Amino acid sequence: MKNLFQKSLLASGLALLLTGCGNTTEAEPQPSSLEERQDTLLAACPEPEATELIEVAEHACVHGDFGPFQAVSAAPLGTYPFVDVSVPHIAYTITLPANASAGGWGGAVTFLPEESGEYAFLLSRQRGLRIFNGTTEVARECRVQVPEEACGSLRTAVVAELEAGVEYRLEFKARAERNSQFTLVIEEAAHEDAE
Repeated sequence: MKNLFQKSLLASGLALLLTGCGNTTEAEPQPSSLEERQDTLLAACPEPEATELIEVAEHACVHGDFGPFQAVSAAPLGTYPFVDVSVPHIAYTITLPANASAGGWGGAVTFLPEESGEYAFLLSRQRGLRIFNGTTEVARECRVQVPEEACGSLRTAVVAELEAGVEYRLEFKARAERNSQFTLVIEEAAHEDAE
């Protein structure tokens, strides 16, 4: 009788444990900070902008897949970033330094647009880009998830309106080490129409 009771108790405990754990696959970490929640809530680009942005992403994907590549190390957050990512048609492989004060990884680079207009920032990861003009955060207009069939190397395109000759600071954060190195390609959002 004692053995039957132990087996029943063990089976009940195991069933409760499995029910409480839910899905056994690793879940994507949920955004915890305000800036991560804002990034997640960034509006999807409306049509026809979304379709145009996918075309820009297809062009940027050529650079994301075949280069030319340039490896850069971002400056630690809170310091002045001397690393510039303004050269067009380059796939920058950015490595973020460890962020001891906040945990995880974080860093910044600069971007100086040659022309005023909308720019698409295409990343090989899902989120984590903030754009600053001095201490003022620049509004990101919208975001598009780049379909894998359109591009195997880039995942997200974020659009922002920028002014020529203004130096912008691009900040990136990552909670997981796998996101501390990624690819960034910057294109004018109307690039395809300009050619």
